[in-house]
Amino acid sequence: MDPCGRSQAGSSSARLPPSSAIAPAKDELFPALRRDFGRIGHKVQLLTNHFNVRLDTKENFFYLYNVNLTYDDNGNPVTGKSIGRRVMDKVLVTYVNSLQGKGFAYDGEHNLFTLGSLAQNLFQLKVVLDDVYSGSAGGSIIPQGGAGKRMKRQSQSKTIKVQIRFAAKIPIKSIVSVLRGQETEHFQEAINVLDVVLRDHAAKKGCLLVRQSFFKGDKCTGIGGGALACHGFYTSFRATQGGLTLNVDASTTVVIQQGPVMDFLLSNQNVRVPQDIDWNKAKRTLKNLRVKVSPSGKEGKITGLSERICREQTFMMKRRNGDGEVEVTVYEYFVHHRNISLGYSADFPCINIGKPKHPNYVPIEFCELVSLQRYTKALSVQQRASIVETSRKKPRDRMKFLIDALRSNNYDKNGFLCSAGISIYPDFTRVEGRVLPTPKLICGNNESFVPRNGRWNFNNKRLWTACKIEKWAVVNFSFRCNTNQICETLMRCGNMKGVNVSNPLGIFEEDPRLRRSSPFERVDSIFKNMENSLSEPPMFILCILPERKNSDIYGPWKRKCLSIIGIVNQCIVPTRVNDQYMTNVLLKINAKLGGLNSILTIENKMEPSFATRIPTMIFGMDVSHGPPGRSDIPSIAAVVGSTHWPCLSRYRASVRNQSPRTEMIASLFMPSPENKDNGIIRELLQDFCSNTGKRPEQIIIFRDGVAESQFSQVLNIELDQIMEACKFFDEHWNPRFLLIVAQKIHHTKFFQAGSPENVQPGTIVDNQVCHPNRNDFYLCAHAGMIGTTRPTHYYVLYDELNFHADELQGLVHSLCYVYQRSTTAVSLVAPICYAHLAAAQMGQFIKFDEASESASSHGGVTSSCEVLVPELPRLNRKVQSSMFFV
Repeated sequence: MDPCGRSQAGSSSARLPPSSAIAPAKDELFPALRRDFGRIGHKVQLLTNHFNVRLDTKENFFYLYNVNLTYDDNGNPVTGKSIGRRVMDKVLVTYVNSLQGKGFAYDGEHNLFTLGSLAQNLFQLKVVLDDVYSGSAGGSIIPQGGAGKRMKRQSQSKTIKVQIRFAAKIPIKSIVSVLRGQETEHFQEAINVLDVVLRDHAAKKGCLLVRQSFFKGDKCTGIGGGALACHGFYTSFRATQGGLTLNVDASTTVVIQQGPVMDFLLSNQNVRVPQDIDWNKAKRTLKNLRVKVSPSGKEGKITGLSERICREQTFMMKRRNGDGEVEVTVYEYFVHHRNISLGYSADFPCINIGKPKHPNYVPIEFCELVSLQRYTKALSVQQRASIVETSRKKPRDRMKFLIDALRSNNYDKNGFLCSAGISIYPDFTRVEGRVLPTPKLICGNNESFVPRNGRWNFNNKRLWTACKIEKWAVVNFSFRCNTNQICETLMRCGNMKGVNVSNPLGIFEEDPRLRRSSPFERVDSIFKNMENSLSEPPMFILCILPERKNSDIYGPWKRKCLSIIGIVNQCIVPTRVNDQYMTNVLLKINAKLGGLNSILTIENKMEPSFATRIPTMIFGMDVSHGPPGRSDIPSIAAVVGSTHWPCLSRYRASVRNQSPRTEMIASLFMPSPENKDNGIIRELLQDFCSNTGKRPEQIIIFRDGVAESQFSQVLNIELDQIMEACKFFDEHWNPRFLLIVAQKIHHTKFFQAGSPENVQPGTIVDNQVCHPNRNDFYLCAHAGMIGTTRPTHYYVLYDELNFHADELQGLVHSLCYVYQRSTTAVSLVAPICYAHLAAAQMGQFIKFDEASESASSHGGVTSSCEVLVPELPRLNRKVQSSMFFV
């Protein structure tokens, strides 16, 4: 493989063809190799949450065995990881001689790993587990004896058949090979074995497992709605330049509030008394949650609620003498047959822990939700904010938390790790970082300045390119705002910054009688009012929304302005109107109307770089998905492209929707039968060429939101589409490409050695904890004000530009300073931030709940099992080239 990322072996790959024509096989692309290291910047000594691992084993292979668990009495498969783990723990004890004392790591499903081979390739074993909940039919889990066969306890001993069959050998030396910079086929499999060992270790300690994060349940914080933020830790083995390391970080998940079911429902629905509970909603919320039933103490899974209240819900109970059955209510059974008094639950539905057709009803007051059950419903805005607040840890607090987590897990006493000769050093790894020089900016009157600590302001400064705000109007949906004060402040601030703000054409207040109407009606009504009052439509509208978070007017308003009519607009929810607030609003308005607030000196050719010496176009790509549990909501793919080379600060966006949960962008190149390309890339290329009169010789692509396992798809599907689109645009044109993936969702953190503060803005690390041979680096471009700074991990996947690491890292750093919405450096390059904003704003165009119902009523799934997605409305041509997303 060459440094560009091309396969030198000439292997072919299954890439998406641009047309139905048979194309010649293409070389598969692989992530590019590192050419050199950066040198610019003053060096700093840092600590990182990677702990060095020593690997010293005489064994050559991990052995993988497939595990099959079935019930002996009926042959049904054993479901549930908890039961599977109990079975395998029993196997380890019962068959110690057959296994020759060899330990193993079990993933809870079908895979078992050993160090060296077992004595046989196939084992057929049996174990007996006590207190296994069978889930068979019954009237109640509470009664014990005396009520006939249907009233027997659901918990009993079970014999389980265990089949262990050899599957594969995984060479341990593949880890060593990668650490030496050699790509090997089985490396990821070997690392996965070590990660399974840690998962198995945590499971034996009673932790909740969420992929590679583990939660004991002793550190939980309420976030409202019956949900708790549960704090735990994350672990993962990583191959780095410094050797094998264990990456340990703090992690947070959401679990349900344990305790009485009734208390949970009151909190979940935010009501004070049980009489106000929505039981239809409760049924959906409780389904599949586990409860412990008193007084027996046994556990069961909720399958539903009774159709009637406890006093009225009946079942057939066998007479004690076995002479027939008698119909009784659940209430009568407990009070008269079991002498167990009932309180509030008599007048509410019962919990069903049986099957829908063979219910097993329990009064709700006898049921308690067990701990460490994940909350899988969509979180509210307030809950998400609470999670962020409770998860923040200052650098020193995070370091102490991680050291405590590592010590408390006693990995040095894990039998598998010890047998493999794996030892984990307890100290943070030391790395050498560099603080890059701060990029210089220019504002109005060619005044250059250097931001301090990743921040700057426009006090006594004018904007670089100031627009004119003429023929504009104000729309007010809020009854709390003083619109005259807002207009006066905006005009005063604009004049100070060089923006000529005229008096508005009109101020349009919403009719108070319409505030209970639908959002669409409210928006249409106020537009009709403007049409009747103004002789011509305004060129810009300032819209004052009534709520601070998630106003239901926002989506319909944006769709009306940007898609239907074509008017640039800015929404605000002012809580305090002052010069600072209105100046920040002015920055967004100026960018949307075609102005620029500040630019890099390299854009003005004062300090030319490789991106400004040669015609260069920059893309930022991102895909946003619907909330968890909503498989009917389409994913939104957004690409922004720079438009005015050598300017690197101005972009336009193209946005399309695609099938739910689809990460790869499918609309980059879309050839039609009419020999036209309707894809995103052609649309952006046309804008660049029309504005600059040139074709870009260099194309730099920043891709967000993909994991390492998806790198091959980005290279061999998305990059291939982009190249095909360029070739289709002009077959004689051969631009060079640079593809970089940016990752924010990772667990590497950096800490200043000897300081409690976050690392400085501009801190970069391209050694020690980076990949052994691939081209990646970590960059903290922004100032971390709260919690611990999370660096962005940049991976260079494809590189035909061949520039020195310092030039490339400097460009990435500089692009964090061209974000026109604020006066701070951002943690990601601005093109990616813009793509994310464009996807989020265009996603507001679709009223997803209605779209889902429509799809359901018209058959929302195709014959090929693809979910039908509503078509995303296109931008009006009047605004499609604007930075509407800022």
